[in-house]
Amino acid sequence: MTRRSGRFRTVLTVLAASSALAGTALVGAAPASGAPSGTRIAAGVQYTEMDIPAAKGVAHAHVLTVDMRDPHVRVDLLYPGAVASRAPVSQLAGARGAVAGVNGDFFNITETQHPGVTATGASVGPMIASGHALKAAVPDGQRFGPALPPGTTTEDVLGVGVDRKARLDGLALDGYVRSYEGKWPLGGLNQYALPVGSIGAFTSDWGSVSRVRATCGTDTDRAAPCSADTYEVTVRNGRVVSTANTPGSGPIAAGTTVLVGREAGAQQLRKLSAGLPIRVGHRLVADTSRIPYRFALGGYPVLDDGLPLPGLNNTTAAVRTAVGIADGGRRLYLLALDGAPEYQSGLTIAEVAETMQKLGSVDAFSLDGGGSTTMVAEQPGSSAVSVVNHPSGGAERPVPNAIGVFSSP
Repeated sequence: MTRRSGRFRTVLTVLAASSALAGTALVGAAPASGAPSGTRIAAGVQYTEMDIPAAKGVAHAHVLTVDMRDPHVRVDLLYPGAVASRAPVSQLAGARGAVAGVNGDFFNITETQHPGVTATGASVGPMIASGHALKAAVPDGQRFGPALPPGTTTEDVLGVGVDRKARLDGLALDGYVRSYEGKWPLGGLNQYALPVGSIGAFTSDWGSVSRVRATCGTDTDRAAPCSADTYEVTVRNGRVVSTANTPGSGPIAAGTTVLVGREAGAQQLRKLSAGLPIRVGHRLVADTSRIPYRFALGGYPVLDDGLPLPGLNNTTAAVRTAVGIADGGRRLYLLALDGAPEYQSGLTIAEVAETMQKLGSVDAFSLDGGGSTTMVAEQPGSSAVSVVNHPSGGAERPVPNAIGVFSSP
């Protein structure tokens, strides 16, 4: 797909589409939990609610409007301090002092197909927090969540650059392992799944969860058996310090990199012996932007340059989370549907794209939904965030990351 910066828009109406939303309006509604409609959360941050007539019933939406032109406002990635970890959005936002936020990317939530293998909780797509690259994307076939729209991949991200502009892009891993034995490409960085035949790097950002899951499944079949041909090498201070036949677990010390290989990657790593000098390098490379990203997370695009992506699903409705970009990347719309029983019919992805159009978005991005959909915001008179929608599972689901909205006095 083509990824472009959003253009300035001055209207909130869009071209009619052949769906249940065509010709309908987004209707303001009474709040579900305390904060009145149209509430100013903080400088540059507004919260509203609305009803959305849809094919399978009325959906109720909670929307944060974030004005990135306000110098007091910024957004960043919220995560629990480790890639392979989860926490509720309210906890993530409270720990960082965010004034609002929504849940983020899809993630490795279960491992029923691989007995004895621990679900890592790690996200599908890339992660950048405060300018630091935390992880790269898993292969498309290893993704958890609904099918990707045609032309999109797990490398697609919503990001905000150091220029304070939001945009849709793709982030690919560019990495290598180099020693006297040769130079080999890296196939992964802190990922719960590695491409078949590759080598992946795990750093202290990963956490302490077992790395075995990275060698399970294939590039096209998440449920395929775990590889029987694996090898692990630990690198510290530029030298190999230990090796093992199977991936291990436990925290990785700062300055240490653990290399995990499967199939051909394992065979390459077996050439490395203790004491051998070695160099490991990695970075995330953007498809289109030359501006470094301060923040980025995965999901998938639904709206590009004002138009819905072709092939968006218009039959399966669910509770959803999405982000829209407007005003040349200077304005964000964070949307979370309500999961209360009367609204659980939700929206299809095609309806999400049209809803984001009607809000004024030029580009839009779908995040994890269902039981993960959560929006938090500070309530009037309080300095702490609380959940403003009703999570469909009855309580917050721990998630690997979220979008945090910050506003300084």
